[in-house]
Amino acid sequence: MAQLIINSFLKLFSYFAQFNYYFLSHRSLVLSSLLLFVLVFQLYASSDDQLRQSSARSAILKAILAPEEKQPELVEALAQNLHPVLGPILEAWQKGDLFILDLNGKLTPVIRLPDSQLQLVENAQSLPIAQLPENARPLETTGKLRRAMRIILDQLALADPSPEIRENAVLKLGMRQNLQSLPILERLKEQEEHPKVKIAILDAISLINLNSPDTTTKIKALSHFEARAPIFARDSIQKILADSSISPAVRDAANKAMKAIERRIFWTDFFGTVFRGISLGSVLLVVAIGLAITFGLMGIINMAHGEIMIIGGYTVFVVQCLFGTGLALAPFGFSFNLPGLGLDPASNLYQAYFLISLPIAFLISAIVGLILERGIIQFLYQRPLETLLATWGISLILQQLFRLIFGPANIPVTAPAWLTGSYVVEGVIMNYNRIFVIFAAFVILVATWLLLARTPLGLLIRAVIQDRSTAACMGVSTGKVNSLTFAFGSGLAGVAGALLALLGNIGPSTGQTYIVDAFMVVVLGGVGNLAGTVLSALGIGTLDQILQISLRNPVIGKVLVLVGIILFLQWKPSGLFTIRSRSLDEG
Repeated sequence: MAQLIINSFLKLFSYFAQFNYYFLSHRSLVLSSLLLFVLVFQLYASSDDQLRQSSARSAILKAILAPEEKQPELVEALAQNLHPVLGPILEAWQKGDLFILDLNGKLTPVIRLPDSQLQLVENAQSLPIAQLPENARPLETTGKLRRAMRIILDQLALADPSPEIRENAVLKLGMRQNLQSLPILERLKEQEEHPKVKIAILDAISLINLNSPDTTTKIKALSHFEARAPIFARDSIQKILADSSISPAVRDAANKAMKAIERRIFWTDFFGTVFRGISLGSVLLVVAIGLAITFGLMGIINMAHGEIMIIGGYTVFVVQCLFGTGLALAPFGFSFNLPGLGLDPASNLYQAYFLISLPIAFLISAIVGLILERGIIQFLYQRPLETLLATWGISLILQQLFRLIFGPANIPVTAPAWLTGSYVVEGVIMNYNRIFVIFAAFVILVATWLLLARTPLGLLIRAVIQDRSTAACMGVSTGKVNSLTFAFGSGLAGVAGALLALLGNIGPSTGQTYIVDAFMVVVLGGVGNLAGTVLSALGIGTLDQILQISLRNPVIGKVLVLVGIILFLQWKPSGLFTIRSRSLDEG
């Protein structure tokens, strides 16, 4: 402390010397006075911060060196000497990185830094010791001491530059519902400028006032929660309602607040379910687009469409492994390793693996679809039952191949870092991976529409769908159109499998879960109709999620969706939209 005062006087003398020189050189009293004011203010602010920091370090040194039973009380007393310098010291104490050394007969607290350096708690100077000596004694913590530390750290967070940290700290303070925290929050309310943090302060004050013995104050807090309806206040209001001794006015206000919160929870859950349903419907949409085109063009009931979709999911898994450490496979009992690039998962190139895997999944699935169409399906046109049986057999073969190559268990695909996390709107959590799936489905839908409506291939596809015989008479090679269309539809299925890998694990039989839903989408929307496919996919996906959440039983939810589709088709057999086509009647 004495050294600090001496340094302050030396600085003040230096500033006065600068002032006199400036005054004598320029003979300007006004400017000299301003300069003197700025320099003195700077000195005062710097000295004040140093004094507060020195006082905070002295207080925590006293707590560290005190007997164990007195440490919680002394840590709580740090609230009178709050300074950001306390944060790293308390965190090190919590983590077990605070030690007591005997340096020249004096007990000295030191912090062990991550780089194995030692730092003095007293003045933050580094010690020239690379490792802890044998006489180093770690400081233990008790539950009561950790609670006291947590309170001080939360109070330090109240002054953090980050609005998010301040908001969380304010809400934590409010959740404790300690009436002694009200003066702190009232002071923060006057100082805070960030709107979200200011709202959080009002919420925290209202939470604490729920414990107030004053009926008027408690009713005012409940009225605040009736207007705001924050979900985190639900438990506190339930405790009030469980108290049989509260007045009728308080009970009435608590009931109104609880009803407002229950409405908020209902709509939050509803819109969250709708969002998840739209993301699931987006996957169904991409699967069903290709199925709708091929079914509408060729009348082929392709039961292997789900397995072609899963090829896209496995492609993403393989690409992810190749960007990382590699992949070990053992198909048909023969083991071999695919070497990987060994990229750092934090690198930009590794983070781009999913975007790179999407066109690869499309190409591989399209090639598999082309081989399937050229090798088997082209010989079974106008024989729908045999086509159904043949493609069902192919689906079983592909499932067994998946088991032989990748094993019977589901494989996880780790989403890139930029697709993890979520965006919250009024309590509705929207995960980035689901947002990406919805966006990708929209892009694919627009690209498919442009292909069908604005390209020569699209013109040929539409011509064959509407009248195969006339198109053949006009010189259109219907066989090539069939092959290209089937390959395109299979490629879209592969992309759908890649998107599905973002939402859940991929396994050998995952395709069977989605093939029935995909056919329901096609039939309900109208065979070969793109607009109907979009509406039915989003409708089925959303309704399926809503019923599963409402009934708390996924099986009953799916059964009700199927029954609803059957009843709808009884009323309108052609689906939502009808496309004029002779492709189902002519070869």
